[in-house]
Amino acid sequence: MKIIYVLMLVISLSLFIGCKRDSSSFANDINSESEYTAVVNKDMKYEDFSKDKYDTIILAGGCFWGVEKYFQYIDGVLFTDVGYVNSKTANPTYKDVTSGTSDASEGVRIIYDPKVVSLDFILSMYVKVIDPTSLNKQGNDVGRQYRTGIYYDSDSEKKIAEKFIKKISKDYKEPIAIEVMPVNNYYEAEDYHQDYLDKNPNGYCHIGKAEFEDAKEAKDNISSKIGDDEVSSEASKEYIVPSDEELKSKLTKLQYDVTQNNKTEQPFKNEYWDNKEEGIYVDVTSGEPLFLSKDKFDSSSGWPSFSKPIDKDLITGSVDKSFGMERTEVKSSGSNSHLGHLFDDGPKDSGGMRYCINSASLRFIPKSKMVSEGYGYLLNQVSE
Repeated sequence: MKIIYVLMLVISLSLFIGCKRDSSSFANDINSESEYTAVVNKDMKYEDFSKDKYDTIILAGGCFWGVEKYFQYIDGVLFTDVGYVNSKTANPTYKDVTSGTSDASEGVRIIYDPKVVSLDFILSMYVKVIDPTSLNKQGNDVGRQYRTGIYYDSDSEKKIAEKFIKKISKDYKEPIAIEVMPVNNYYEAEDYHQDYLDKNPNGYCHIGKAEFEDAKEAKDNISSKIGDDEVSSEASKEYIVPSDEELKSKLTKLQYDVTQNNKTEQPFKNEYWDNKEEGIYVDVTSGEPLFLSKDKFDSSSGWPSFSKPIDKDLITGSVDKSFGMERTEVKSSGSNSHLGHLFDDGPKDSGGMRYCINSASLRFIPKSKMVSEGYGYLLNQVSE
């Protein structure tokens, strides 16, 4: 009986010890380094990616080793590195961050292709690997450098982040602890922190194996993001025209002169005259959508030319007899901003009209960013 008792005790202890292994350490569940290595642009640097084609967001979610690896698996993420966000001291070291003197957070800088994955989807994956209500603590890591945060560098990113926080707050009894702030500064962490879990497969990570596997399989269906309720609310949105003082601070001198003083920019030396990318053109003063890329054509005039506006009620026309000519001036009906002129020498198969528009009166939004900037309801018109 003694022997049986001892054997049972040994078995029980071994089972107990096995359960005490840190279940949150994904590295302990990996059989080989090759199984653990994600496909990512290892040979490229942050500066190598076009800011016109790709977007960047910085996320803090506790120890940045695991968060970086997690996002490397997500389809549409092209590049990651880890660093220190919003430091109070220049060029902080890891020691500065862990001691609290810099007040920086450990962040992961993510470059992604918005044609493949949206920021909203990235944020939805982000909250799967953090406790959004935990203040200054994730997993076994405690301290202000481990706080959670979404750090943006554009108004559109800010709106998406704030909307996302508001949405998920309904699912938690405790307040959301994720800070949403602009990127005041970002300093790349030391080399040994970059791709840390590739170099140290047995390193600590507060993200579990199931979450990594989920990231590998995650696909964002961007077109499915637009629901009927969102379409109707965006379509009925009111576009507010800033005050003259705000316009002067918001617009460049050329944009202000064109839209407010009826000036004309130079042909062939403006931003959109030869732009062929899919998307929409909005009023630079109010953001109201005016023209679709599919209605743009090459008129050889040196200015953007459109066969028609999105809706005829968006444009007003009046006689312009300046410079000894009689032309039809066109303005945005919503903002009363000068856009350009209307002529009847456009493509006959498209109605025969040519809306000759100054680039300075417009802002182009590529198709890949229409959802994130609130124009998703027009995607079907761009693609038809």
